Amino acid sequence: MSAASSGQPHDPQLKHVFGSLAKYGAKHPSARTEAYRHNSASIRVRIIDPDFQGHDRVERETNIWRLLEDLPEVVQTEITLLVLLTPDEAETSFASFEFDNPSRSRL
Repeated sequence: MSAASSGQPHDPQLKHVFGSLAKYGAKHPSARTEAYRHNSASIRVRIIDPDFQGHDRVERETNIWRLLEDLPEVVQTEITLLVLLTPDEAETSFASFEFDNPSRSRL
């Protein structure tokens, strides 16, 4: 498992997200989990995991939101982009590209 973060190092909401991602990573050692604060009201999360193979997007989101539902509501509402991909999908995904090359926020 690898995890990456960018943004404010003392951001308590982002720290909560990384706590949840660490739980996921402990069960999915091949996964790459990442999150960053896009602006004052938005946290973006990406998980690239070969274990997503064979699961549609709805299944993936349902499983990940079960993990994230333990977060405080204020943190949950700040997650505005949740990108859940296999490594092959990540190579061609526009959402993954946006995660790596974020458009400028107006906030």
